[in-house]
Amino acid sequence: MTQTKSKTSMDNSGTGCAGITAKGSPCKNKPLPGERFCRVHHSGAASEERTTPRPDQSNPREISSGLAGDVFLLLKEAATQVYRGVDKLVGTVGGTTGVSDTIKDHVAKFKDHLTHGGVDFLKQYVNEDYLNPDMYIGLWYVLNGAVEYKLDLLKRRIKGDYEVDEWGMDEEIIQELMPLGRFLYHTFWRVTATGVENVPAEGRALLVANHSGVLPWDGGMIFMAIQEEHPSPRYVRCLHLSWFTDLPFISPILPRIGQVQALPENGERLLNQDQLVAVFPEGLKGVGKPFKYRYQLARFGRGGFVNLALKTNSPIIPVSVVGAEEIHPNLYNMKTLGSLLGFPYLPITPTFPWLGPLGFIPLPTKWYIHFDTAIPIPEMAYRPSEQPLLVSKISAQVRDTIQNNIYDRLKTRRSVFW
Repeated sequence: MTQTKSKTSMDNSGTGCAGITAKGSPCKNKPLPGERFCRVHHSGAASEERTTPRPDQSNPREISSGLAGDVFLLLKEAATQVYRGVDKLVGTVGGTTGVSDTIKDHVAKFKDHLTHGGVDFLKQYVNEDYLNPDMYIGLWYVLNGAVEYKLDLLKRRIKGDYEVDEWGMDEEIIQELMPLGRFLYHTFWRVTATGVENVPAEGRALLVANHSGVLPWDGGMIFMAIQEEHPSPRYVRCLHLSWFTDLPFISPILPRIGQVQALPENGERLLNQDQLVAVFPEGLKGVGKPFKYRYQLARFGRGGFVNLALKTNSPIIPVSVVGAEEIHPNLYNMKTLGSLLGFPYLPITPTFPWLGPLGFIPLPTKWYIHFDTAIPIPEMAYRPSEQPLLVSKISAQVRDTIQNNIYDRLKTRRSVFW
């Protein structure tokens, strides 16, 4: 049986190199004296030949299979040379103390440059007060004092140590809620109030406004407009629907913030006390109207607010609100389900009920509130028999004034949100 020769070696009696070229053919260079490989293959293949046992050529399974086996041996030798070079380089760098010292020097200089450069940057672009440690010490004392005050307030109120007026209004609670009201008024809804000077600084007056927005946020913003824009801020006592008194969580809060149930006797007493009273004649028809009917005022009932103004000789100030219609767009009203739950209406909006409790968060629309010229009821002279006709006339006049002011604002409004 003829013995197969390996492509990686030749007989010792041959004159050629025992190495293999990159193309897989036998190397034709002359071997070094006393060696089987030439100068090119001596450093790699010769050492591999000495350290690696040659396969038994009598066993076909251990013989390299043609060109693929030769390529594998060449790649293995190349990887070995790379590993040796890397180890030698690492050993050289690791053993050189000058390299590590140089790196340390550069790091120290960079750190020093960064420190001084950062301080110079802060001094140039930041107010010096913010770099003063005393400022932060003072800020700590202010925050600490505020926390202690809130804790004392909470402890005192839990014990029942607070005062309310005859209507249940708690001025301390109102002042605690003022930051939230200012945020909603100035930042969230960016309310623009005009005609605030038409509201008297003292004495009785009846504010009559349109109602919208599913939730009665408009009453709160009318309150904030008087607080923030009027030269002599006053509390506004809004008359709310009797339905709110049946809600377990809301009914205790309403009187604390100055709201009063909408009963004729309550409105009469408040006006006779020379207070500022706000009413919303549209009622539930206003806050629960579908979005397609936005800014179209509903009927003003039977003119109860006019009777109230005539009886107490209180001037009527029409108030128009633009922007509240879009905070909760009422797409559909589930009346049947709402009646089963005890609600006068159950709206479907773009956020409710899809987002759960987050659906109660209103949209940040741009608001406008206008206080029109007062209708001087005290100067009116009429006979008792003429009162029904007078009530209808004044009610229509107030409604038309509010509606026209709304239309005028909508003509100039360029965007719902800006």
